[in-house]
Amino acid sequence: MRLQRLFLALATAALLAGGGCAAIDAKQREMIFQPSDRLWPRSDQQGMQEVWITHPHRVEADQEDTSHEARLHALWLDGQRADAPVLLYLHGARWNVSGSTARMRRMQSLGFAVLAVDYQGFGQSSKGLPSEASARADAQAAWDWLASQYPDRPRFIFGHSLGGAIAVDLATRVPDVRGLIVEGTFTRIADVARTFKWGWLPFQPFITQPFDSVDKVPQLKAPLLVVHGSADQLIPSNLGQRLYEAAPTPKRWVLVDGATHHNAGALGLAQYRVALQQLWPSELGQGHSTTADKGRDRN
Repeated sequence: MRLQRLFLALATAALLAGGGCAAIDAKQREMIFQPSDRLWPRSDQQGMQEVWITHPHRVEADQEDTSHEARLHALWLDGQRADAPVLLYLHGARWNVSGSTARMRRMQSLGFAVLAVDYQGFGQSSKGLPSEASARADAQAAWDWLASQYPDRPRFIFGHSLGGAIAVDLATRVPDVRGLIVEGTFTRIADVARTFKWGWLPFQPFITQPFDSVDKVPQLKAPLLVVHGSADQLIPSNLGQRLYEAAPTPKRWVLVDGATHHNAGALGLAQYRVALQQLWPSELGQGHSTTADKGRDRN
């Protein structure tokens, strides 16, 4: 597992006091995000519209501040109702939006219109090695696009796995979010590393991409739904539960029995629907199932 190899390298660096900070940072970003420009069949995108979002982004390179215009590729899937609430979909590591269409259709079946965006370094978005800071800026730009296009519809944020950490960060910064949904996510990167058999090693001072959701989620002002698979071997369910416990009410915790990191949405669709109706009855009380309920999970 690439993430495990990353933290083993960090622990070794800590013990040997070797390796430059820039090299450690780059390796973390590469192995945490695992950016992919792989394209899945366009037939998977049937009924979806391509969207391009640009935003100025300040980056640090070789200790000098530089700026560039980031260009983000996104897919838009309208809702089954004209007044459907809109959902910003933030995917996890490795998979880009072209591989996220089954999940998008599943969220549509639950009552949403969906915008899924690729961070810089993924898919057809601007090239470059993503970071926590760049993903944060990309999520903000996508949220601003949704707010400008659909100002009269309730707006939600969804994040899967690593995308859950990006979603928590965004949801605690924007005042107009109606709700936050995260699936298969974690408290912070350091806690994930501690679940490995060598997690006792002193790697924490070398972490440059902390994704510290557990310290941010108490600031949340909107209802929260946390979903996790009981058989998730990548992100243990207790990390999702700890994130849930740190959040203010109203909130719901859904543990999908037997589900892995990749299929909690598919196996737990009925539980999803009930929790959504409990938290947001006026917006999502009339969700309808479709053939997307049986779609394949890819990320």
